[in-house]
Amino acid sequence: MKTVYFSIIVLVVACLLLGTESAMAADVTVKIQFQGVTTIAKTDDNFVCLTLDWWPANKCDHNQCPWGKAGILNLDLENRILSNSIKGDQLMFRIFDCLFTKSFMNILLISTCLIREVTASNNHLEIAAFNPLRIRIGGSLQDQVVYEVGKVKKCPYFKKIKDGMFGFSHGCLPMQRWDGLNNLFNQTGAKITFGLNALSGRKKSANANDDVLWVGDWNPKNARDFMEYTISKGYETDSYELGNELCGTGVSARVEAEQYAKDTIALRELVNELYPDPATRPKVLGPAGFYDEQWFNTYLQTTGPNVLDGVTHHIYNLGSGTYTNISFNTQPTSCVDPTLIYKVQDPFFLDQIAQTYKDISKSIEEFGPWAGAWVGEAGGAYNNGGKDVSHTFANGFWYLDQLGMASNFNHKVFCRQALIGGNYALLNTTTFIPNPDYYGALLWHRLMGSNVLGVMHDSSPYLRVYSHCSKNKLMHQIFCVCFFPSQKGITLLIINMSISTTFHVSVVDDMNFYPQGAATDENKSYREEYHLTPKEGNIQSDVVLLNGTPLQLTDSMDIPEMNPVLVDASTPIDIDSRSIIFVTLTGFEAPACA
Repeated sequence: MKTVYFSIIVLVVACLLLGTESAMAADVTVKIQFQGVTTIAKTDDNFVCLTLDWWPANKCDHNQCPWGKAGILNLDLENRILSNSIKGDQLMFRIFDCLFTKSFMNILLISTCLIREVTASNNHLEIAAFNPLRIRIGGSLQDQVVYEVGKVKKCPYFKKIKDGMFGFSHGCLPMQRWDGLNNLFNQTGAKITFGLNALSGRKKSANANDDVLWVGDWNPKNARDFMEYTISKGYETDSYELGNELCGTGVSARVEAEQYAKDTIALRELVNELYPDPATRPKVLGPAGFYDEQWFNTYLQTTGPNVLDGVTHHIYNLGSGTYTNISFNTQPTSCVDPTLIYKVQDPFFLDQIAQTYKDISKSIEEFGPWAGAWVGEAGGAYNNGGKDVSHTFANGFWYLDQLGMASNFNHKVFCRQALIGGNYALLNTTTFIPNPDYYGALLWHRLMGSNVLGVMHDSSPYLRVYSHCSKNKLMHQIFCVCFFPSQKGITLLIINMSISTTFHVSVVDDMNFYPQGAATDENKSYREEYHLTPKEGNIQSDVVLLNGTPLQLTDSMDIPEMNPVLVDASTPIDIDSRSIIFVTLTGFEAPACA
């Protein structure tokens, strides 16, 4: 009977959402106004981050085993698609070779070399994926991982045990596996955040009324040995993060804020000791869990300045991807959440998480202004994601909206769960073929610069708009302004969640310096558009089209080219229902982007 009632509620909610939205006109003209004089926030240059998790293949619950061989310990590190999906562009290194192996006095030799390399690599410039990709290594089991170094001689694999945290025993990272992982990271230029075991040395509280509380000081000995090994091998680490979801009320374990702060200070001292050069010193991050205002405020006050570089928190605002159905006279069964497909398209639901972004930004401003806010893990729906939603085009409504929202609230990094593994993976867990959100993440990384601009419009809440200064092209990053001028203008991300409305968008800035269509010269009379749509109009497809063409790997398993269409800048931007578009407007030379 409860199943029947639940199904009825789902159908009613769906009908209300669709019915209300369907009443809108089929074509709507919209004016978007961005604030180009000053920025409202600033992200890290490598804002997009993807995670690798520890889950073994037998991580099965809710009648699913969605991880396969996608965990840190069993992932195929030799897979060509995997490396191609991460790698940066190697052209930069060949250009440096031109500059530093030719005589600086022989301009002709240098010029000839540069022209040869750039011409030969013209296609490769677009095929290379991230440049570089930020990867966070961590997850639920990280506080049960020891590292096979120093006095740790036995290196067991995770085993299922009834009384273990998350149903598993302690596991171990062999240094041979760490070598293999770093071989992949070095080849692809990835920037690595490594999540450390924060329960090392602690024990469960004797308090019977708090069976998830752990007490005692963190023991950094195994972490020290691991860092020393990492340094001895020349492996670069961008940042270390202490623990996973141990803050606030915790998930399977928790640590009090004052104690956690004390341990974070110990980690900072360890990092400073082992990495004496500030130029190459990894950042320190924490606490890597769900935001709890009182806990976070106490933690930040206690750590004090010169300890934390990034304050990491987790976002799973879509709820569980699965639920347990309990009916009379039957055994409980696990079901996929049927409301998930509607949540990802509901702007009113998606806006609810904005308060969390605002609150954590306020906590940092008041008690830790020396650190930046990071979304350290976000999968949308927990319990591995939603089987029929999280890997499809529809999930991009949630994901890209979250990237825009987090950046508006001055978050520096956004780590998506996961690069591979679970239902929310950006790469198919079995075939490694990219899912739609991979391409959305890649376009954001390539097009959206770090300076965030305010933007508003006078139309439907189903039209979501975000604006950044455009990201500099690769040639400018390599040569600076000496050879190639910086990329002018702004880039808009426009998400149309409407099921029936096409929006026709014109753009103006707050000072009206550059009304729609204004161009400073003939070379700036066109804009670049990247339209993302689902195959055959099915938003639950795992195939995405760019400007009408399916994005598919090349015959050599490379990421395909992602070229824009050029559109007359004097015409409105047309965005179809249930579609996503990135638009680069080079004619808008906003003062904030100068």
